[in-house]
Amino acid sequence: MNNRLYYGDNLDILRNREYFPDECVDLIYLDPPFNSNRNYNVLFKSESGADSQAQITAFEDTWHWGELAEDTYRDLITDAPEKVSTAIEALLNLIDRNQMMAYLVMMTARLVELRRVLKPTGSLYLHCDPTASHYLKIVLDAIFGPENFRNEIVWKRTSAHDLSSKQWSAIHDVVLMYSRSSDWCWNVNYMEYDEEYIRTGFRYKDEKGNYSADAITGGKAGGAEAYQPWRGREPSRGRAWALPGYRRLPDWLKPELPTESEWDALGIHSKLDVLDSLGMIHWPAKENGQPRLKRYLGDARGQIAGDLWTDIKPIASHAKERLGYPTQKPEALLERIIRASSNEGDIVLDPFCGCGTAIAAAHKLGRRWIGIDITHLSIALQKYRLQDMFELVSGADYEVIGEPTTEAGARELATDSANEGRYQFEWWALSLVGAKPVGGQAGSRRGKKGADKGIDGIINFFEQSDKGKAKARKVVVQVKSGGVKAGDIRDLKGVLEREKAAIGVFITLELPTQPMLKEALQAGYYESEFWNRRYRKLQILSIRDLLGGDGVDMPPQHGTFKQAARHRSGDGKAQKDLI
Repeated sequence: MNNRLYYGDNLDILRNREYFPDECVDLIYLDPPFNSNRNYNVLFKSESGADSQAQITAFEDTWHWGELAEDTYRDLITDAPEKVSTAIEALLNLIDRNQMMAYLVMMTARLVELRRVLKPTGSLYLHCDPTASHYLKIVLDAIFGPENFRNEIVWKRTSAHDLSSKQWSAIHDVVLMYSRSSDWCWNVNYMEYDEEYIRTGFRYKDEKGNYSADAITGGKAGGAEAYQPWRGREPSRGRAWALPGYRRLPDWLKPELPTESEWDALGIHSKLDVLDSLGMIHWPAKENGQPRLKRYLGDARGQIAGDLWTDIKPIASHAKERLGYPTQKPEALLERIIRASSNEGDIVLDPFCGCGTAIAAAHKLGRRWIGIDITHLSIALQKYRLQDMFELVSGADYEVIGEPTTEAGARELATDSANEGRYQFEWWALSLVGAKPVGGQAGSRRGKKGADKGIDGIINFFEQSDKGKAKARKVVVQVKSGGVKAGDIRDLKGVLEREKAAIGVFITLELPTQPMLKEALQAGYYESEFWNRRYRKLQILSIRDLLGGDGVDMPPQHGTFKQAARHRSGDGKAQKDLI
């Protein structure tokens, strides 16, 4: 499979055998929408309005118990494996028809498909929080089998800060790990040592630096010699002299050692003699104390990571990787998961890919990847991220499946009222010119309510002043999917002046009228002294123009991102024809 992004409902996409045949994915990470507003509390009440006494912290999303949830529930009861249908029926009896049950039903249907596409050596990591983790674990036990439960990882995502709370502060998320079988891919992961561990664990020091003193005895015998005294010291009662394998010794020491085959032929006492002659044995001051092997801090890979992760911090407000997506997870979190449960060239799937952290981490680590999301806002964010981080271009370096490729497809998207087509069209159209959305609500199919001040998207770029300093400028973008007129261009001109923007771009599904084109031409030009060029102040681009390869005519985006968005020259076919 090639790298690809899918736009659409992940359940429909996962059920498509052409897209996802059986056992085709090596690793799955999913962070489904839950509790995106952590202060939003709702009662556990049925959708019919009957209250119950139990209250939980719930998620703010669009999954409510309705016709779709009811139909999905019935499908699970009749078609899912027996253990799955039994589990989902028991959960319904326990918690009734409410938002949480709708969430569990919809997740169960998807998790059944995710297990199908997972290779026998694959693993699934489900990121959630304590409001739903106990229910999801029941569902996962039913789908994967309790024998394939591997870990409940606790990630400390923040510190306690609510002084007014009358309960212990919620400061962690849960990541549930399940494997497809008993033979799963696993690579040992290490955590950085904290300062206290370094201070106490590497407390000895010699001319080579700080080191720890590791035991050189073990429970398994290496022959009679391993139980005999060495240099007047005996191994602990019931134990034998033992050393790490040749390949686990530091590389810098290897030139001083015999070859690996010669080393393996030596007896344990001879190996200890060699290491002692090279200063690698720590002799305690205490008489008859056990000699130990020196392990220098510079050679240590870190502590083996367990199921409590306190070393990965949340994304700080000033962090370079922060994209403004409220549920964005640190790349380090995903990198640890991907390193542990996949190898280079393996396929990583994120069916709720949001702003694309799992996709970015997978690409960075040499894995192939597939992402699915139900909003064009998320797909657009991932396009920008892949371009900025890796200079990847949609259509050339990876596929995007589900986006319109024709005018008819664009019109169908814009008029899809059931899927908030107006907003989906707007986000998709903005992605065609590399504009960052203004007013997009992450994780939602709707834009933010309220006035947008005539701006749907912004493209930032930098000019250079006479003194050689970078000077930030911007392009403001409006998108229209309905009828358009010359007054829209005059309004955009007012926005341009109010915002002191360099260029205004008007994207329209309908072809522009002659009065609109004339109004745009009358706005004049933006003069760039640095590039020694002038650009149309107001540019009209129809969807037909954009699908035909036209783009915004503007100075290159240097200084804003690691890699400038793809630049296409031209003012749009219609404007060039008028000129």
